[in-house]
Amino acid sequence: MKNILTQFSRIFVGILFIISGLIKLNDPVGFSYKLAEYFGETVLNLPFFIPYALAIAVLIVIFETVLGVMLLIGFKRKFTVWSLLLMIVFFTFLTFYSAYFNKVTDCGCFGDALKLTPWQSFTKDVVLLVFILILFLNQKLIKPLFSNKIQNIIALIAVGLCAFMGYWVLNHLPLKDFRAYKVGTNIQKGMEIPDGAPKSVVEMVFIYKVNGVDKQFKEADLMNIPQGATFVDRIDKVITEGYKPPIHDFSMEKDGADHKDEFLQEPKLLVFVSYDLAISDPKGMAQLEKLNNEAKAKGYKVIGMTASLEDEIAKAKKTFGLTFDYYFCDATTLKTIERANPSVVVLENGTIKQKVHFNDISKLNLQ
Repeated sequence: MKNILTQFSRIFVGILFIISGLIKLNDPVGFSYKLAEYFGETVLNLPFFIPYALAIAVLIVIFETVLGVMLLIGFKRKFTVWSLLLMIVFFTFLTFYSAYFNKVTDCGCFGDALKLTPWQSFTKDVVLLVFILILFLNQKLIKPLFSNKIQNIIALIAVGLCAFMGYWVLNHLPLKDFRAYKVGTNIQKGMEIPDGAPKSVVEMVFIYKVNGVDKQFKEADLMNIPQGATFVDRIDKVITEGYKPPIHDFSMEKDGADHKDEFLQEPKLLVFVSYDLAISDPKGMAQLEKLNNEAKAKGYKVIGMTASLEDEIAKAKKTFGLTFDYYFCDATTLKTIERANPSVVVLENGTIKQKVHFNDISKLNLQ
């Protein structure tokens, strides 16, 4: 019975780690955004790690995937099981902290392929912890499947393939796009809220300073606020989250007006997406004006979208000789639309027809 439970745990944990690792390895940039949230002041308060979030993300997902392979083939069982245990203990603590204090709304465990609430993420980690503890207590039952030479070869192949996959998606695009803005998506439909969709239940909480101390009062308690109390703030506390459309916070703003309704009706619209012009890749930016002219000659409306301020826009235009206009959109939304900075998106009446990394501009098929 003990052996059966151990072997089941070995297969379950190994496969889950491989699947989770490959999903994140498909989009390491997206996972790095999630790590940056955890490194921020509201969770781990380790802001000095934020500039290295992408490198850390790549290393973590490669290590996670390879650990799954090593567990399945029984390679270096002591190192493998100890590594699994330390990882799951750390992430169980992290997901509990995040869920209890409501710091990060999605752990990013399975990227955009499967969204988990904070408490679902914590529950998943607790279940994994149980299975990994079974492996830890029964390490001697984890037997290698092959000879040492073959085990070494398999492990090296796993590392090499993961490294190549990471390199490829960082220099092109995710192999599989799980995001709300994947090719074929109609942005207008993605923003629609169906009739009868559940609405959020919000409780208003009022904060008053009473004898020098901030105290919270619910709406029903407002008649009982002590005399001399001073109003400080009002917080809208979400009790139940309502329906949120897959696409939200999408805008194309300029000079105080949102032009998305106009542009999403364009039969030929080419968009240069650069969420932050200050850190956009110069190699990519240098190609945009040439593509702008080629697209306009074929009847395209060409615009840029960024979350950068006017001074950064003016600087980029001057540096790279850009003649198209930039429109504002939330940085998180732009990061969701595309991972490269810059990247190119082609729309037809609001439907995404093509998306390319700046390294693949030559592959665009402009009709």
